[in-house]
Amino acid sequence: MAFLSSFFATKQIIRRSFTTESSTPKGFLAVYVGEHLEKKRFLVPVYYLKKPSFQALLRKAEEEFGFDHPTGGLSLPCDEAFFFTVTSQIS
Repeated sequence: MAFLSSFFATKQIIRRSFTTESSTPKGFLAVYVGEHLEKKRFLVPVYYLKKPSFQALLRKAEEEFGFDHPTGGLSLPCDEAFFFTVTSQIS
């Protein structure tokens, strides 16, 4: 039951963006998650940058892509399920 409540809370915080790249609201960061051709854009609160679990994803992105992200934005090298698992644990 706790999993479901944290999952729904995460879905409220993380917003999937169906709009243009330039419409990232203040206080949010756009990230790309998924496989090469199946990447989806998500908006996450900037306070996630201070969280150790999210920082681990950023380190993996640096190791895999360096500072040359193929989508032009910040790509995280994980699938959506893992991304939701990590972000659902951030409070």
